[in-house]
Amino acid sequence: PPWPPQFPMESCTAPRERHIAACRQLARHMEQAAFAGRRVYRTLWEAMVSTGRSFTGMGWALADATGQRLSRRQLVFRALLLADILRDPLPAAPAPVGVLLPTSVAGVVTLFALQARGWLPAMINFASGIEPMVQACRSANIRVIITARIFVAKAGLQPAVERLAAEGRVLYLEDLRAVVGPMHWLRAGVAALSPLRAHRRATPWLRNEHPALLMFTSGSEGIPKGVLLSHLNLLANCAQVATRLDFSAHDTLLNVLPLFHTFGLTMGTLAPLFAGMRVHLLPSPLDYDGVPALIHAMKITVLAGTDTFLFGYGRVAHPQDFASLRFVFAGAEPLRDRTRALWLDKFGLRVLEGYGTTETSPVLSVNAPFACRAGSVGPLLPGIEHRLEPVAGLARGGRLWVRGANIMLGYLTTDSATRGVTAGWYDTGDVVEIDAEGFLSIVGRAKRFAKIGGEMVSLVVTESLACTVWPDAQHAAIARPDPQKGEQIILVTTAPSAQRSQLLAHARAAGLGEIHLPRRILFIEQMPLLGVGKIDYAAVRDYAETS
Repeated sequence: PPWPPQFPMESCTAPRERHIAACRQLARHMEQAAFAGRRVYRTLWEAMVSTGRSFTGMGWALADATGQRLSRRQLVFRALLLADILRDPLPAAPAPVGVLLPTSVAGVVTLFALQARGWLPAMINFASGIEPMVQACRSANIRVIITARIFVAKAGLQPAVERLAAEGRVLYLEDLRAVVGPMHWLRAGVAALSPLRAHRRATPWLRNEHPALLMFTSGSEGIPKGVLLSHLNLLANCAQVATRLDFSAHDTLLNVLPLFHTFGLTMGTLAPLFAGMRVHLLPSPLDYDGVPALIHAMKITVLAGTDTFLFGYGRVAHPQDFASLRFVFAGAEPLRDRTRALWLDKFGLRVLEGYGTTETSPVLSVNAPFACRAGSVGPLLPGIEHRLEPVAGLARGGRLWVRGANIMLGYLTTDSATRGVTAGWYDTGDVVEIDAEGFLSIVGRAKRFAKIGGEMVSLVVTESLACTVWPDAQHAAIARPDPQKGEQIILVTTAPSAQRSQLLAHARAAGLGEIHLPRRILFIEQMPLLGVGKIDYAAVRDYAETS
C-alpha cells in the first residue's frame, strides 16, 4: 500500500468521523507493515526452534489433559528423540506419514518430529468414519500411520485401525517408546545442542515453499479433499493473525479443537506457540462441564471454538469461570445471535467471529477488539488480495476469490498438485459482501443457495430464521429438486413441534418473503455433526432423501 497512507475524507464531514476514518486506515497500514516485517521464509521446525530460543525460561509451553507439561526445550528434545526412533520404520522423506492422534502433547510432538526430518504429516480425520479414512489414505498413498493404543481404545477406533493396517503399517507410540535405547538418547541430546543445524543436515533439500502438511477438508457438503499446505502458507497465516490480535507470552490458550482441522492446528496450536504463548490441549470439546472448570483453574486467557461448543460452554458455566479470558474466537461455522448475546450478557465478553477455509491455512478474516462488528467476520487479514465475481440471480454480494502467501499449494490429485489454484487465485466458493470500511459479511456458500423460480435464495437465511423461532434447537436447510419451481427448500430440525406457520409469522415480521420458507420440515432427534461441531450436510441430505 502507498505510504504515507491517503485517507478518504470526502464523505467524512464531522471532525470525529474524520478522526475515526484516519485511525482505521492507519491501523490497516500498520498491519501491512507489521506483516511485511515478519519472518515467514523458513520451515515450521526453524520457526519453532527460534521461538523456543526467544522465550527460554518462560516455564511450560505445552500441556494436555494427561498432566504432561513440556517447556520449549523439552518439546524440541522429545521431537528429536522420536524422529531418531522413526528413522528405520518410516520410508525416506518426504513421504507422507499418517498421524492418527488426538489433541494432545503426543500429537504435537509427533507433528514436529516428522517436521524435523522432512516427512510430510498427513492429519487423518478420525471423526469422518472408516471409509473416508481409508479413502484418504489411498488417495495420498499413505503407507505408515502413527497412533497410540490408549487413544484407539478410548475412541473406539479398533475397526478403523484394522482396516488401515490392511492398507499399510500402523505404528503405536507405546511400542516405539519400548525400543528407546542409550544411542537414541545420545543422538537426540547431541542434535538438541544445535537443532537448526541438525534439521538442515537431515533435510538439505527442504525449502519453505515445499509441502509441510497434508490436511483433509471437513467434507461437510461432499467428499473430503486432500489439501497441500506449505511451510510458507502456515507461517504466513500465523503472522497475519498475529498482526491483527494482541497476543503475548503471558497468554494461555485452551485448544479444544482437533489437530486434523486447520482451525485447531493453526489457530489453536501453531500460531500461539510461535507467538510465545502457552497452549493447553484438550482431546474432547464435548466436556461442557469440564471446560469452564479448566478455564477457571488454569486462568486461560484465550479460547477458540465453534458456535456449537461456545454455546454449550456458556450455558453451563458460572459467570466467574471466564473471568480470566481476554479473547474468545469463533470460526468454522456461523456465529449465531443467541451465542453472541449469551457471552456478552452473562460474561461481558464479546465473541470475535472469524472466517477461513482449509485451503487458506485457514484464517482469511477475523474481528478484533478495536475493529469488531456483529454479523460480520471482520476485515481481511493483511497480505491477502481479493476480488468479487458477480453471481447470476443475486443482487447483492459476489463470489470471493483470494490470493496471498497463505493460499494452499493445491489439492492432492493424481495428475497435478496445484489443481484448485489459478495464477495464485483461489475460489472460496462463498458469496460475500464487503462494505466501505472493509468488513466482510458472509451471504452464503455458492452451493448453499436454492434456485426457486429463477431467484437465488440463501439457505443460510432460512436457517437463521429457524434459529430465531426455535433458538434451543439445531437446524439445517438443504435444496432438493422441484418439478415446478426448479428447487425447493427442506428444513431438517431438532425442534419436535416445528411448524411452517410459525416460520411464516416471523418471516413477515422480519420483512422476508415466503420464498425463504421451507416447503417441508423434517424432525431429527440428533443433528449429524462433524468432529469440529459443524453440521454434516451430506448426512442431512441422505436423511432427507430417505424420510
